[in-house]
Amino acid sequence: MSIRERLSGNEAIATAMRQINPDVFAMFPITPSTEIPQYFAQYVADGKVDTEFICVESEHSSMSACMGAEAAGCRAVTATSSAGLSFMNEVLYVAASSRLPIVLAVSCRALTGPININHDYSDSMAERDSGFIQLYSENNQEVYDNYLMAHRIAEHPDVRLPLMVCEDGFITSHAIENIELEEDDAVKAFVGEYHPENYLLKTDNPLAVGPYGVSNYYMEARVAQAHAMMNAKRVIMEVADDFEKTFGRRYGLIEEYRMEDAEIAMVIMGSSAGTAKAEVDALRNEGIRAGLIKVRVFRPFPSEEIAKALAGCRAVAVMDKSEGFSGCGGPLFAETCAACINMDNRPKMVDIVYGLGGRDFTVAAAKQVYTRLQDIAAGGEIGAVYTHMGQRER
Repeated sequence: MSIRERLSGNEAIATAMRQINPDVFAMFPITPSTEIPQYFAQYVADGKVDTEFICVESEHSSMSACMGAEAAGCRAVTATSSAGLSFMNEVLYVAASSRLPIVLAVSCRALTGPININHDYSDSMAERDSGFIQLYSENNQEVYDNYLMAHRIAEHPDVRLPLMVCEDGFITSHAIENIELEEDDAVKAFVGEYHPENYLLKTDNPLAVGPYGVSNYYMEARVAQAHAMMNAKRVIMEVADDFEKTFGRRYGLIEEYRMEDAEIAMVIMGSSAGTAKAEVDALRNEGIRAGLIKVRVFRPFPSEEIAKALAGCRAVAVMDKSEGFSGCGGPLFAETCAACINMDNRPKMVDIVYGLGGRDFTVAAAKQVYTRLQDIAAGGEIGAVYTHMGQRER
């Protein structure tokens, strides 16, 4: 039976960690994810978990310690944000290529510079090609649920890849919301114990983890890793199906909101989706066929699902909460365009970079986006494909 509670996103993640009781938590603090190891340290002090809690000297070291623990057959976790995630960059790639299913909680925060402690996705998007699976959360309930599913996805024998559970810094990490928690025993039964097939301390089958990849084998290893990421789409949905049967809440690779007959639509991620849904409802009440796609899984990218959902649309705005500096738009726009490239009837598509460094995204801002899409759908000029929204003009 679900338990009604009020928690921040950070405490929801720490609670899920407590229920799962990982073998190792290697921590180094950084705003706004610091609360996660703080809460968990209290669980350790109170004897509620028997996790080996390691305080290290940097985020590079926290991910390295998790790698060593996973290679030795342990279930390992950590948390970080912003420059901390960037400092992990080298070992993120090593963890993924070594096929170590570490689960990393990321309270997403803007990268320097100028220095900023508020939310956007510049940190997680900078690591989108590291080989980590990436799940994004709209609200605190989804943060908690994503974490409960994370270990089963990452540890599946057809996947064996590390995974990021991403939440919006301060917006969901620190804001308190009503949430349904599951009972400890039910969580433990759902997640299961970790029994890796191969690990360094296995005496009857010696092996190397992370060896040098000579030219004769490097590409084969990368292709195997790419296939594992492809497999993750199926596994994510299998775990989501079991999650729904067990706890009653349903998740997909994307969420289609009022898309059944939508002519104009927004593609968006995270907490901003909740804001935009309010405007979709208002437009529907006016008879305007507006819809929204929330991308929950960014890696592996749900190309087929997005293309299918956008098939009936005339105009689409992709909302990027990070700046790609490509001169053409942000990372979500690039991926969405690639997903739609072979559609017989592609919608007209624009990219809007917004919300950088914690800049507000309001229902009124969402209305401006949909008003522009109405003009485009009515046969107006697309105008600039790549624009920014919410900044002060010169």
